[in-house]
Amino acid sequence: MSELVVDGASDDLTDFAAEIHDQVESFVIAVREVARGHQPGGAVSMLLLEVSQLLLAGGRLGAIGDVVPEECFEPDAGPDPDIDELRERLAELLGPIDHYVEVFDPYESPPSAVTFVLSDDLAGITGDLLHGLQHYSEGRAIEALWWWQFSYVSHWGTHAGAALRALQSVVAHARLDVDGPGA
Repeated sequence: MSELVVDGASDDLTDFAAEIHDQVESFVIAVREVARGHQPGGAVSMLLLEVSQLLLAGGRLGAIGDVVPEECFEPDAGPDPDIDELRERLAELLGPIDHYVEVFDPYESPPSAVTFVLSDDLAGITGDLLHGLQHYSEGRAIEALWWWQFSYVSHWGTHAGAALRALQSVVAHARLDVDGPGA
């Protein structure tokens, strides 16, 4: 894959960063709102929609060449966001469907099943996205774009894909089974 070395940030890349920012911010707001637990009956559906939308942004980040900022170091974005309360609220809300099994790397030989925790996935994804939002809010749109792309490939893309499959499975079981997970 080619690199997009950014010197003076082209308008197209800055516009792209703004679009990704909007999708990232929407996800963070929605997950925080779901975690408040005011509408527990709609939590799975809302999370399914939001993770799907976020993966669209991730797909766009994965489809472009590597974003490489001018500077060879990441400016300090400030303290890491505190996501513990979010994780705890999601764990309480998701209860019986919080743990699920996923094939982590389908190209591993032989593939192995790994237990994932949906609340950990969603909180970890949110933490990654918040880090990029800190760069964006400091006027470093290209740095934010680099971070979102890097963290998509290295962390949150895998967890978002796994979470999407788990959430879709819960919806499918709720609609098709009498005794599915979380029923």
